[in-house]
Amino acid sequence: MSGKPGESDGKDPREGHRARLRKKFLDFGLEKFTDEEIVELLLTLATPRRDCKQQAREAMKRFGSLRNVLEADIEELRKVDGIGDTNAFGIKLIHQVSRKFLRERMLAKDALNSSDEVFDYLDHSMRGLPHEVFRIIYLNASNAIVDEEEIATGTATEVPVTPQQIVERAVKKGAVKIMLAHNHPGGMADPSEEDKDITREVVFICGTMKLRLVEHLIIAPNDHFSFSKEGMIAEYEEQFRKFQKKGFGY
Repeated sequence: MSGKPGESDGKDPREGHRARLRKKFLDFGLEKFTDEEIVELLLTLATPRRDCKQQAREAMKRFGSLRNVLEADIEELRKVDGIGDTNAFGIKLIHQVSRKFLRERMLAKDALNSSDEVFDYLDHSMRGLPHEVFRIIYLNASNAIVDEEEIATGTATEVPVTPQQIVERAVKKGAVKIMLAHNHPGGMADPSEEDKDITREVVFICGTMKLRLVEHLIIAPNDHFSFSKEGMIAEYEEQFRKFQKKGFGY
């Protein structure tokens, strides 16, 4: 330590700031971090000898949130001054590792009690996509997940999938129950008439095949919609039972 006031002790103040960020994380996790501080902490991993506060601030200014930073295209990340190839790679790697972890945690569950237990994975994997995708989660009689897959990719406003295609995949996978999910990249989570029609038809076809549709989730940028929670799955099932009682085929 210097014997004169104001004289430098030779330590880089940036190292002290990094150490404080890391200690804060070890003590509290991310709970007490702002989005900007989380981005800064990520950037320090690939930037050993440079202050990352300004880069983090610029990234937040450009993308608006931690979620948007993680979901940003790698070329867009490179446009932020100070975020080079290594940092852009690191950010995308962390995003993909998170997605893989959430998927494996979901698949490892012995039984699902509600769609909330798969929402984290679906939200993480679908919310930031620029185009619509359609996913199916296959369940057995005990509500354990048999498998999960993306069966169709579309444009920014639609995804090509038919009820017959969905049920055929369920039969092939040996499922007893299924959950559906698709995203609305640029709009609200509210279902379109086409969304309602395809869900109702899947319920009806499943009813004839000894299968059951238990959920259809719509993931939007700032919201999500559950056909089950809104009572629409139960409504379609009741409609199907009435058709059966009247002796109508399907």
